[in-house]
Amino acid sequence: MTQEYKGTALVTGASSGIGAVYAHRLAKQGYDLIIVARNGERLKALASGLTEETGRAVETVVADLGNTADLARVEGVLKQDRSITLLVNNAGVGGTAPLLAADVDKMQKMIELNVTALMRLTYAAVPGFVARGGGTIINIASIVAIAPERLNGVYGATKAFVLAFSQSLKHELAEKNIRIQAVLPGATATEFWGIAGTPIEHLPNEIVMSAEDMVDASLAGLKQGEFATIPALEDAGLLSAYEQARQALMPNLSRSMPAKRYKLA
Repeated sequence: MTQEYKGTALVTGASSGIGAVYAHRLAKQGYDLIIVARNGERLKALASGLTEETGRAVETVVADLGNTADLARVEGVLKQDRSITLLVNNAGVGGTAPLLAADVDKMQKMIELNVTALMRLTYAAVPGFVARGGGTIINIASIVAIAPERLNGVYGATKAFVLAFSQSLKHELAEKNIRIQAVLPGATATEFWGIAGTPIEHLPNEIVMSAEDMVDASLAGLKQGEFATIPALEDAGLLSAYEQARQALMPNLSRSMPAKRYKLA
């Protein structure tokens, strides 16, 4: 059965792992694709396979989003292609080394990809979505956005940015028919771990989810209207309580006088 055409989805970091699974699932749902990654050979093979399997049009963009010129090219695509209805900000890099063992230049590059590129691509996409009356942005964060003690602190901080940025977008665009989803995966079986410095084989099997299951859960969360999706979280009430506590704090964060507990006896 042919799926209803849903526009074009642009997926970053799409040559393997989570991004490749998103590309496959979205094509099956009825999206044409623009897939972005550094590895042109992998992109070409993925595009060919997806078109053969789903019949959808798949465009490839070979780009390193840590490179200013390449990033600008992808921004241009988002600004100019009026068929784009969905942006999946998936491209990113991780780190597992503690501060004293980490390379600060690699940390800077991590920020440029995980934070700057994601922010700029979102800024490139949103005006067009608003002008066309709607759109969807899926930002791939991580459980370390709320549990930064688990891995490298800079990595956790970049993913906390993704979550906070997404929260702000949801608030600002609430009346613009633009869906925002932040996805917070736990350990996922991809090349991420080897590149980050801890091979996946070193992790307990019981905490590692397949990329296919992770993406399927995230898309189910999107369909259910979730803002934040934690694919492994069984008790949704825990996340609801976390958000309720955050909301309860907000009216009490800024006042003209210090709290009484800070006054000297």
